[in-house]
Amino acid sequence: MSVSFEQLLQGLQNTSPGSLLMIAVGCLLIYLAVVKEYEPMLLLPIGAGAILANLPLSPMIAQDGMFDVLKKAGVDNELFPLLVFIGIGAMTDFGPLLENPRMMLLGAAGQFGIFGTLMLALLLGFDLNEAASIGIIGAIDGPTSIYVSNLLAPHMLGPIAVTAYSYMSLVPIIQPPIMRALTSRRERTIRMPYTSRNISRRTRIIFPLAVIIVVGSLVPMAIPLIGTLMFGNLLRESGVVERLTGASSNEIANIVTLFLGLAVGSTMRAETFLQIQTLAILGLGILAFGLDTAAGLLFAKFLNLMSKGRFNPLLGAAGISAFPMAARVVQKVGHEEDFENFLLMHAMGANTAGQIASVVAGGVLLALLGTH
Repeated sequence: MSVSFEQLLQGLQNTSPGSLLMIAVGCLLIYLAVVKEYEPMLLLPIGAGAILANLPLSPMIAQDGMFDVLKKAGVDNELFPLLVFIGIGAMTDFGPLLENPRMMLLGAAGQFGIFGTLMLALLLGFDLNEAASIGIIGAIDGPTSIYVSNLLAPHMLGPIAVTAYSYMSLVPIIQPPIMRALTSRRERTIRMPYTSRNISRRTRIIFPLAVIIVVGSLVPMAIPLIGTLMFGNLLRESGVVERLTGASSNEIANIVTLFLGLAVGSTMRAETFLQIQTLAILGLGILAFGLDTAAGLLFAKFLNLMSKGRFNPLLGAAGISAFPMAARVVQKVGHEEDFENFLLMHAMGANTAGQIASVVAGGVLLALLGTH
């Protein structure tokens, strides 16, 4: 498509303040990715996509343009998020969870923000599908947020994806104040000696298969999410397909992440993004994050009470899906209180449990709303 000088000049003159603002937002996301290193793998392409989609007369947003093709090929049919999940599964070691299965309880508790935020969004006037899409931000899991919101409320995909990934990148900033507010110094200094158990190769292979069968039978709508996640992990644990494991966790994951980021960024056009509901989504997203963290901490305090003071409540903050950032934050906060206290492996168990629980929660929402 050729553009004359007169058309270009007219396009520049008709560029709305909203488009300029969205270009600035795209630049901000790139700044956070490059300078602050906040989720650069996603925020950088999302920011670039936002800039390219808001430039005047951009042919990339036209029908059959690059962004239109990417969205139809990998977002509208949920292909990109599912391919990302295969890569995540191939990179995830569920060993710490298998060594300490009770951490699964913290993963479940860490999803409270999803349903708490859903209820609040309903009270604020969002319809049920929109409220569920906003609530899934509480999964603290970008691919799950994209997958669920694209099925339930595709018109809100842009702000939900940006909110989910932005807050994921801010885990080290958002969580510590909540952790310190809900736990005492004595609780934060509880030491939990880690005794490594030998998890056999057979167990590691059976685990993803068992999760697929159990979760798929109980929550069929979660099959695409849990199936791809555990298939990726099966590739890893089988030990016989190193090339497939490497491709899933590197080349395929990287390429799909790039395309997914650009496609999501292209949905951030001024006319659809600059609305009051976008600000509401940003506010509800941070609330969902806080509720998840608080619920995990409070449940971990209950476990500490049941264990007569031998369970460190900080581990509750790792029961979200932001892997491995949340586990590292738990280790950091615990280490600040007692430099000889090592909570990382326990936290990794809770963190991987959060991955599974967030996927199940997404499937539950889809099942409850009757999405096919």
